[in-house]
Amino acid sequence: MIALEKHEVPPEKLHWRCDPGLFRFKCTKDLAPLREFIGQPRAIKAVQFGLNMVNSGYNIYVAGLTGTGKTSMVKTYIEKVIKEKEARGETFVLDDWCYTYNFKEPDRPRIMCLSQGKGKKLRDQVADLLTKTREELGRAFSSEQYKNQRQKTLEEGMAEQQKSLEEIANESRQQGFSLQVTPAGPVLVPLVEGRPMEESEYHALAEKARKKLEASQAELRRKLQASFEQIRAVEQRTAERLQKMDKDIGEFTIARLFDPVTTEYAESARVTQYLNELKSYTLDNLEIFKSTEEPVHPVFGVPVSQVMGGRNPFLPFQVNVFVDNSDTHGPPVIIEPNPNFGNMFGKIERRFIFGGYLSDHTMLKPGALSLANGGYLLVSAPDVLINPGVWPGLKRAIRNREVRIEDPFEQFGFIAPQGMRPDPMPIKVKVVLIGDALLYHLLSTYDEDFWEIFKVKADFNFEAEKTEKNMLDYAAFISGCCEDCEARHFDPEGVARVIEHSSRMVADQERLSSRFAQIKELIEEANYWALQEKAEFISARHVQKAIDEKLFRHDLVDERLRDMISRGIIMIDTQGATVGQVNGLSVYNMGDIAFGKPSRITVKTFLGRSGVINIERESQLSGPIHNKGVMILSGYLGWKYAQDKPLSLSASLCFEQSYEGVEGDSASSAELYSIISSLSGVPIKQNLAVTGSVNQKGELQPIGGVNQKIEGFFQVCQARGLTGDQGVLIPHQNTRNLMLRDEVVEAVRRGQFHIYAAQTIDEGIEILTGIPAGEKREDGTYPEGTINFLVDRQLREMADRMKGFYAEEKKEAK
Repeated sequence: MIALEKHEVPPEKLHWRCDPGLFRFKCTKDLAPLREFIGQPRAIKAVQFGLNMVNSGYNIYVAGLTGTGKTSMVKTYIEKVIKEKEARGETFVLDDWCYTYNFKEPDRPRIMCLSQGKGKKLRDQVADLLTKTREELGRAFSSEQYKNQRQKTLEEGMAEQQKSLEEIANESRQQGFSLQVTPAGPVLVPLVEGRPMEESEYHALAEKARKKLEASQAELRRKLQASFEQIRAVEQRTAERLQKMDKDIGEFTIARLFDPVTTEYAESARVTQYLNELKSYTLDNLEIFKSTEEPVHPVFGVPVSQVMGGRNPFLPFQVNVFVDNSDTHGPPVIIEPNPNFGNMFGKIERRFIFGGYLSDHTMLKPGALSLANGGYLLVSAPDVLINPGVWPGLKRAIRNREVRIEDPFEQFGFIAPQGMRPDPMPIKVKVVLIGDALLYHLLSTYDEDFWEIFKVKADFNFEAEKTEKNMLDYAAFISGCCEDCEARHFDPEGVARVIEHSSRMVADQERLSSRFAQIKELIEEANYWALQEKAEFISARHVQKAIDEKLFRHDLVDERLRDMISRGIIMIDTQGATVGQVNGLSVYNMGDIAFGKPSRITVKTFLGRSGVINIERESQLSGPIHNKGVMILSGYLGWKYAQDKPLSLSASLCFEQSYEGVEGDSASSAELYSIISSLSGVPIKQNLAVTGSVNQKGELQPIGGVNQKIEGFFQVCQARGLTGDQGVLIPHQNTRNLMLRDEVVEAVRRGQFHIYAAQTIDEGIEILTGIPAGEKREDGTYPEGTINFLVDRQLREMADRMKGFYAEEKKEAK
């Protein structure tokens, strides 16, 4: 008989217990809250390095699993770096950025940079200029002095025109013609006896008289043309005098208003240029300032600004404060939750006017890159990549150090309602992309620009070492979470239970989980149950209640599968022994929960040369890793038993009642045990379940999900009644991963359930059959009655039968 006790894992190794005595406080309120993160030295150093590097391209890619606190940690260290720089006396230069009207190309607004807080001031000053200019010019142009001077100028011009008309009219009368002004122009009509000549009278004239009359008329027409040219010159001189008078008044009025503002911004060439062009625009369009109210269109009955091609005549006086840092203290830290094209690079808004969409410089809106100028931008890498056009645009912005507000319609090949090409905004931004390790690998492999613009990788680990310092930091972190969530504080037992659960989350007695989002969730739920109980502090029982209740909410599928096993719908034996059959263990990951379930694995061996036939593979239900595991079995059998004979074997391997894909190699040891049982004819105990992968040397290898697998088989046995000989066989390396539930540990302590650990297939088959495996002797044989002896004998007999079969076939063929 095999002594199973030497392979059994003792109860104290099935679950690591955190000693509450480590925590010398009454409750976590006594601790200083920890806002930093635990056990991430590599990631922290990378983030600090990336934040402090000022050279181009040293943007940061933060890689790690969701819930490890990547975004919060990066933001915390950005704030820390800013405070350190402030402590060293470093100053942060932030600017305001404004878009103004482009007088030469209105569809290409100009951008200008002003010192912090000056953007709003310029906007208000220019708006005040418009108000005062309209008031002052309106008052000047409506004054009696201006009206009298204008009237006098007009009268002088009209008098001069009248004099010229009278002179030519008198001369015409002297030569027998009357000058008449018609809508078609001036007409010279011949006179007869002081009256206009009739057409019949004209035709009755002699040829000589008519020609003389026509010659006189032609001469007068030339003089009339010269006179009218003089009249037009008088009109032009009068208009020029009026225009000069208006301009003189305008220049006098505008100079008093514009000069102080222009002087204030004399150091800014762009602002000075804008103000000078605005002044010229005002002088060139004095008519719109002659009234204090905006003129109304005579046809449409709406303000002229809404009809002038959608252009407001006072639009040049509007300054768009594009980025306003007047209230910003220190470098901006922008977290963009939805990095689509507009939110990242800015938008061109439009308004609907008379059947069309129009835009101008006042409708340019900043994106996250513009708002983060001089600071830091944090965005999700997956979100950046799935939003069309954002990733190429981000690379272009980082590489060129400027942001262009472009229309997404044009980016995707559509025609924009109105093309706007604003000046690009220069930027200096530290971009932090937050994603996972797989995405980093894909980008670094397939995007040649990625290495140049994201030179720093901050890799977050999902687990931390279980040191005393880290456990004390965990308690301080829990204290901070309690304050943030406005929850009750934890007593030492409650903290210890949270840390134990953290260790179970990573399935390692020597590690703690770094997925703090899930820890925070546990704290919130434990607080709920403490509130229901009206407890002063959150204790271990509240934490356990939160764990159990969450499991209950999510384990419907697990419960239904267990019920099907209990009712015999899914056939699983937990008693007796069967040849070529073993209880394998698998993990079902449903996303929100993972649980274990036993599966019946059967093997039938027979004469042939097909080797191990994987039925799951033949039916296309087997994944590549599972296929590899099955192929390893053939290698082991050949190495172990076919050194002195051919392996004349066919073995049909099947996961019974499996109707979906099978993946992973954690069942390869169970499959090998079934083959060995089938070949030796020795039955395998059905009260035991098996997990573990195997290599070609027969060494058992560790697997994942060991806790869920053990608990899954335990629950099946518990439902049918624990007999005291049931248990699970695991690879010995997985003992450090054991963080089993209390009910399993207690059952093991009472001797109702057992956990066995083996290092090799030989050890495992001894546990499963109760018969020695047998060591190979120097002559290559095994001790009689051992498992290996029975297998070797069976394979030799099969080889002999196969040899005889082929010899007979050849004989018949001859």
